[in-house]
Amino acid sequence: MRKQKLVNKQRWRRTNRVRKKLRGDATCPRLSVRRSNKHLYCQLIDDDAGKTLASASTRDKSLADQIGYGGNCEAAKIIGAAIAERAIAAGVTEACFDRGPYKFHGRVAELANAAREGGLKF
Repeated sequence: MRKQKLVNKQRWRRTNRVRKKLRGDATCPRLSVRRSNKHLYCQLIDDDAGKTLASASTRDKSLADQIGYGGNCEAAKIIGAAIAERAIAAGVTEACFDRGPYKFHGRVAELANAAREGGLKF
């Protein structure tokens, strides 16, 4: 239990270190990423209004036929392309990337690269 508390505290510190440099608004929202072993979630957040402008995840019913398993880089590419498409539909072309406590590596990096290819600018 003591070890898990330490790990959670370190994760919280990393998250705050990344987020204190980022602030999303209506013109340039924050693209937040959440990762678990089985799934990947991302959303565009306007911090000034406290609203989510667009979101995509491996649990979306509309993307379920394209994604077999949500915990790999292939799923991250599909989610990155989907969030870019939904962002452009919402009128957003520029965003700041919030990786949270995760390294910019693997699934997180694939999602970011796919979103860039889809038309989002970071």
